[in-house]
Amino acid sequence: VRRRMLVRPGMTGLWQISGRSDLSWEDSVRLDLSYVENWSLTSDLAILWRTASAVLSRRGA
Repeated sequence: VRRRMLVRPGMTGLWQISGRSDLSWEDSVRLDLSYVENWSLTSDLAILWRTASAVLSRRGA
C-alpha cells in the first residue's frame, strides 16, 4: 500500500472512474498500484476524459 503514495495526489484517479463507492478497498488499492506502475501521459489523458464522462453521467457517487 505504501507504493501508491509514490505519486502526488491529483484531481482524479483510476479508481475514481472505475466505480468509486462500488469498489472494495482492495480493488481501489489495486487500481492505484496499477496506475503508479504503468503511468503514461496517454493514460492520464484517458483518465481525464473518463472523469468528465463519469461526472456527467453521475456514476459511482
